[in-house]
Amino acid sequence: MSVTIGGTPILRDVSLDVLPGEFVGLIGPNGSGKSTLLRTVYRSVRPAGGVVRLGDEDVWSMSARTAARRTAAVLQDSPIPPGLTVREVAALGRTPHQGMFERETAEDREIADSALARTGMLGHAERIYGSLSGGERQRVLLARALAQQPRLLVLDEPTNHLDIRARFELLELVGTAGVTTLAVLHDLDLAARSCDRLVVLDKGEVVAAGPVLEALTPEVLTDVFGVSAVTEQHEDGIVRVSYGARPLARAS
Repeated sequence: MSVTIGGTPILRDVSLDVLPGEFVGLIGPNGSGKSTLLRTVYRSVRPAGGVVRLGDEDVWSMSARTAARRTAAVLQDSPIPPGLTVREVAALGRTPHQGMFERETAEDREIADSALARTGMLGHAERIYGSLSGGERQRVLLARALAQQPRLLVLDEPTNHLDIRARFELLELVGTAGVTTLAVLHDLDLAARSCDRLVVLDKGEVVAAGPVLEALTPEVLTDVFGVSAVTEQHEDGIVRVSYGARPLARAS
């Protein structure tokens, strides 16, 4: 797949698969094309060449409503109308399943409340969304996405601006949600700990892909990210990135 925006090539011959139930992380330097790739998946940017498939179907051949039923997105900037409660925000996830003039059903309410329970936010259901902390807001947006009952969940840097505890908690929730997930992540250590596989983008191309230890090699960390580091699996089973003393100069 290729993407060109304003005459400038952004992605070139990118190919990747996300298997059912997997949590795949998209990583790479700023400007490498990560968010653009994600936008092609949730139908915000149309590829100039190639196909984005969900199952056997091209996402761009689906109606917008069908695509919204099958793919849910949690983005960096998700504007929410002011004054809505946590429960009302989660209930927005049921919109693709409702007809134009259909009202919310008891089943819709049950699904939204279940999603809030899964993200630990049901106890805050009557609070105003705007009064929540950043981590709590991201949990509610995840609940809204889960209420869509999607086949695919896409996340664009969902841990941005969160403190370290909230980052770990959010990605742990994602990892246990049971939904196939493709996420753009900028924290390499967090990506290594959380994802089943990683896809590394650089200058609009896939330069490495596979299980974390295979994709995030010392050579990739040096050549792509300009850091001296190693990726290791510890006795507790958690994969961690250990950095050297100082950043390295990236090759041009």
